[in-house]
Amino acid sequence: MAENVTIARPYADAAFELARGAGALGPWSEALDRLALVAADSGMTACFSDPNLSAEQLYQLVLGVSGDLTAEQQNFVRVLVENERLQVLPEIRDLFVALKNEHEGVREAQIASAFPLDDAALAALKADLEARFKAAVNVTVSIDPELIGGVRIAVGDEVIDASVRGKLANMAAALKN
Repeated sequence: MAENVTIARPYADAAFELARGAGALGPWSEALDRLALVAADSGMTACFSDPNLSAEQLYQLVLGVSGDLTAEQQNFVRVLVENERLQVLPEIRDLFVALKNEHEGVREAQIASAFPLDDAALAALKADLEARFKAAVNVTVSIDPELIGGVRIAVGDEVIDASVRGKLANMAAALKN
């Protein structure tokens, strides 16, 4: 939802600046992962809007289920609670990861494959992507049987469609022209 992303952006920027300044991008990323999982839980979502819980009770509840957080991370949670922004934690985490990856020169690649990829094929594909994009690449693999065969790779706004379905679609378009 665009509205949530708009609301989350300044918080993600602030968290990124704190983490970068402290040299703690990794620990902040891990903490935001945990906090986003907490915020995505349906039971916690109900607590966020419960008028019977005070801000302090909600703050203590979130801290209690989020694992170890540094003092800065606890203060960040307090700000989110006081501003009623806990529900945008998944978006804050996503924006933070994007800022972290950009800072570290890492690209995200989504690979859809018709069949499961073995470790050797995935490693070779990752190496090819890193060579092509001249950056480290984090890959996320999903299975999409509708591809029939091959893979479809998305890195940022660039898509590489090496699937049978994609080739068939290209052939059908060429035959229509």
